[in-house]
Amino acid sequence: MSSKTLQEAALELPPDERAELAQKLLLSLDDPSESELAEAWLSEAERRASEIDRGEVQAIDAEEVRRKARTPLR
Repeated sequence: MSSKTLQEAALELPPDERAELAQKLLLSLDDPSESELAEAWLSEAERRASEIDRGEVQAIDAEEVRRKARTPLR
């Protein structure tokens, strides 16, 4: 089915079904691939490591983070 034929068929749908289709199509544009996700996480890890190496930020022990996170829950 050509995109033009698909578009014509979609425009014949009731408004609520067109809205649902439009939402699904838009959401499909935002889904990064596995390689894009891996690249983004690697880039973030490298950025954070560089900040630590330059002394711009200090690492916090994971146990301290857990303790602080639990405090408001008590």
